[in-house]
Formats: sequence, structure tokens, C-alpha cells
Amino acid sequence: MSDALQHECGVSLLRLRRNLRYYERKYGTVYYGYHKLALLLEKQHNRGQDGAGIAAVGLEARPGRPFYQLEKSCSELSLADLLERIGRRIQETQSGRQSNFSDSDVLAEAYPFCAEVYLGHLRYGTFGNRTLAACHPLVRDNSWRNHTLLLAGNFNLTNTGVLFERLVNSGHHPRSRQDSEILLAQLTHFLEKTPSNQSFGMASADILGILERAAREWDGGFNICGIFGNGDAFALRDAAGIRPAYYYFDDEIAVVASERPAIQTAFDLSSAEVSELPPGHALTVMRNGDVSLKRCLEPAPVRRCVFERIYFSRGNDADIHRERRALGRALAPRVLDAVGHDFENTVFSYIPNTAQIAFHGLLDELYNTGHGQRVRFAQIAVKDAKFRTFITDVSQRRELFPHVYDVTYGVVRPGSDQLVVLDDSIVRGNTLRNAILPMLDRLGPRKIVVVSSAPPVKYPDCYGIDMASFGELVAFEAVMAILRRRGRDDLIAECARNAETDLAGTDRECQNRARPLYDAVTGEELAREIADRLKPAQLRADFEVVFQSCRELRCCCPNHTGDWYFTGNYPTPGGNRVVNRALLNYLNMINQRAY
Repeated sequence: MSDALQHECGVSLLRLRRNLRYYERKYGTVYYGYHKLALLLEKQHNRGQDGAGIAAVGLEARPGRPFYQLEKSCSELSLADLLERIGRRIQETQSGRQSNFSDSDVLAEAYPFCAEVYLGHLRYGTFGNRTLAACHPLVRDNSWRNHTLLLAGNFNLTNTGVLFERLVNSGHHPRSRQDSEILLAQLTHFLEKTPSNQSFGMASADILGILERAAREWDGGFNICGIFGNGDAFALRDAAGIRPAYYYFDDEIAVVASERPAIQTAFDLSSAEVSELPPGHALTVMRNGDVSLKRCLEPAPVRRCVFERIYFSRGNDADIHRERRALGRALAPRVLDAVGHDFENTVFSYIPNTAQIAFHGLLDELYNTGHGQRVRFAQIAVKDAKFRTFITDVSQRRELFPHVYDVTYGVVRPGSDQLVVLDDSIVRGNTLRNAILPMLDRLGPRKIVVVSSAPPVKYPDCYGIDMASFGELVAFEAVMAILRRRGRDDLIAECARNAETDLAGTDRECQNRARPLYDAVTGEELAREIADRLKPAQLRADFEVVFQSCRELRCCCPNHTGDWYFTGNYPTPGGNRVVNRALLNYLNMINQRAY
């Protein structure tokens, strides 16, 4: 994707269902669980690079010794730094051991991060809060082990203000308004209402009851994993299935992760062996190793995030790979129309790296459509992944930014060839306008066609992707320009009044008041205006933008209908409140600039 989008986040929960000696005898190491967790995080590292954390809970820790260990990093390469620091501790401890322990020794006390239960997290700092305090897992300590909670997740809530006020009114003093702190406070609020005077603080709580009472008030998307100090663990997914979650268990392990291929790779499994955690369900693994899957939240229309299929999740998942190829195939008719079906004088390419799979699908369909005609293709844009790392001076960064991408010379024939480049989606368009298009224009094509495998991103997201305002979306800037050119200030004002009225009521009364703005413009008009706004002033080539349609998107990704950024059809009531607030914020900002 040309515009780098950030996304909340990646999580892994791993429970060893047998004692540590079993894994030492069978696999030759007491660190079987830790090694698997490290692999699960590494295979999901694309989901978060602003922070990483690992927690380990030992079931057999004795009083007087810590029963959990926690390490976090928010360095530039957070996961690598985290694993390196833990690795050094492990190596130093192992090299200092002169003899093996007897079977009666507690391994989790002898070796750092040797435990039966692990929780790992990868964080994308959507709003720039890159501190250790913002990194997961989060902990609420208690001297009763079954009242201690470690929490990590991939989530964003739309109603944190309401939840905050309810906590305050019930006597709590939350340390911040962040949704992670509020979720932790809510869960421990209900946890502390359960008896703690049994089995020396080791008794299992009613996990499902706690989750039901807390999560029924949450509006948003979430995949939340937690470990209680006594070793009980859980994973809970939102009722609409917005955020992804997958699980697997057998006699030896139980595991939950944000992406299916990570589990497949870590445990050498087929796609069929790894299951999706059903929306609204909780997977629990009790201290004794018992695993259960039960519905926790009231059923809701399932709206799995389709951006996971287009961009965020890695394309080595079998279903995602198939869907991305389908997205590319679906674009072929529009692409051929844009280049006048001129195979001989058109070069097809893509913007690296995640658009590559969709590009393969586009090529498939071009070969089928061309009936034996030669399809000219090449990797024209080459991204230097480490380029920005070496630019430290701000003015130098601004000057060199257009060269983050480079081009392959000698493929495009100047003055005669058309150049088609496929991108995942177009959100802000800054990188296209300032770097990619000027770079492609240096090759001298007579026309450049930028193709998006997704429809235009029209609406803000409030469930984890960092496009929270209308001002960040080139599609919204385009539609506002069209309406103002037509003198439709009356429609804009009407939408603003309706949004303000809705915000004075409840979430369930809110409607998306920005949708009429887009309804007043055709898709072709919007695409032309977006192209005009993306086209650099000095661009010599003709320029056109081609978008996927929402209908084609649904056909390609039939089980992932969470397309609110394209359609404005938000899956929870809080989504409409967020979009109405975003509309008023945008208009206020514009008015302040004019003033």
C-alpha cells in the first residue's frame, strides 16, 4: 500500500496443557512454550511495530516467589529488542546452571520466562503514544492470585467516555481514559466481586460471567486475551466479529492468535485444523487444562473487517490469498477500458509489496481476456524498505522522501506506452501524489492508470485503523470540492445540523449523516475528482484512477462484510456517533481556516 496505515494490533495466547517436565522430555527443552510464542509473534510482526510485550504465568510458583513475569519494549525494533533481552536472560541463567534440577523442583522459579501460560502482544500506536505504559500486556496486581489479571488485545471502543463515567460513578478512579485502561478496570471490578477466600486465592472465578457483565457495555471491535494469576485464561471476540481471532487446541497446547497462518506455522497445521473464534464467543482454558468454547455476548450481525483481507493480514492465509487474487481478477474489465484494450502498448505493474497477490489475479484475467495476446508486465516500482531509517534531518527527509521508491528503467517505451499500477487502496493519497506518480512520470509513459483493489475510502474508521478524521481521506476532500463547486452548501449545512441533533441523543438514535454527501455524487464523478486531486502539477502523462466497486468487493470477500470505510454502514451504534462527530470536527476546522 502506498499510504502506510497503522492498525491495532496482534495478540497471541498460549497455554501448555501438561507439566513442564513433559515438554522437556519430549522436545528437549523447558522453553518449548516460550519458543512457540516467540514464533507466533514473529509471524504476526506486520500487525504492530510500535511496541511488544510478553507475559508468562507459572502455575506452580510458590508463595514468596513471583508467579508471573513481564517484559515489554517500545524501541524502534520492539519485537527484536524484546526477544533479544529475554534471550540474554535465558542464556545467562542456563549457562550458570551446573546441574539439572530434580523432578521436585519448580522449573518456572529456576528459569526466566519458563511457564505454562503465555500472553504476547504487538502494538501499533494509532495515536502516537509510543511508551512502555501503553504497551500490552497490562497488569492489575493483587496478592490473591485469582484476582490478578494480565490483559492484552486488539481492540478499539467507541464509547470509552460512557464507560469512564460509569467507572467513576461506581467509585473507581481510572488512571487514564484510554480504552485499554478502562477495559482492565471494568474486568477487575467484576473480578473483585467474586469470592477470594478459597484455596489460598487459587480458585477459578466465573470467567464467563465476568466477561458477560463487563463486555455487554462495550461498543467496538475487539479480540481480548487475558490470564488470571492462578493460571486460568480466556480469549473473547466481539459479537460482530470485527477484529479477527483464530484458535487451536490438542492434548498438549491451546493457542489463540490474530492470524491463522501464524498458528499453522508454529504448530505445523493445515488450514482446516485451525478454527475461527466465533464472534461473540469466549474460549477459556482453566487452571486444570480444561478447554471450553461458549457464547458470551448477544448475537449480532457479523461484520468481519474486510481490510484484513485487502491489506492487513498476511497473504499466506489460504483464503486471503484466494480472495486477493479474486480482487485483481474483478478489476480487469475496468482496467482494459481505461487503456482502450491496447495490450501491445501497455505495461502492467503494482505498488509493492502487499498488492502483489491481487496483481497476480489481474494477470490471470488479462491472459484469459486477451485470448493469447501478449501481456507486458514488470515490477516497475521498487520500494527501499530501509531508506527512511537513514534520513535523520527533517529538511533532508522532505527532500529525499520522493525517492523512497525507485523505478525499473528500460521497460516502458517513452511516449508510446501506457503504464498501469495496482495498489491495495487509496486512503490519503499523499505518497501517490508526492512520490510515486512523479517517479513513474520519469519513465515517460503517455498515460498512467492507478488501480485500487478496494473501493474509495470514504468514511473514518473507529475500530482500529488510523484514519479517524475526514480530513485524512482524499475521497472526502473530493466530494466536498464537487459539492461546493455546484453550490450545494445547503446540503452540507443540512448534514451538519442533523449530525449535531443526533449527537445530542443516544448512540442507537444516531444515523450516518455524512452519507447524503456521497449520495449526491456518482462514482465516476468521484473517481475523476480524486484523480484531479492526486495528480501532481508537473505530471506530463495523462492520468486516471480506477476503483473496485463495493459489489465486486462483496463477491470477492463474501464472508467479510465489514466495509464501513467504503459504505458508511457501521456495524455498531457507536460508529454512527463517531462519523457524525468527525463530520462536525471537519467542518469546524474548515471554518476556522476560513476565519
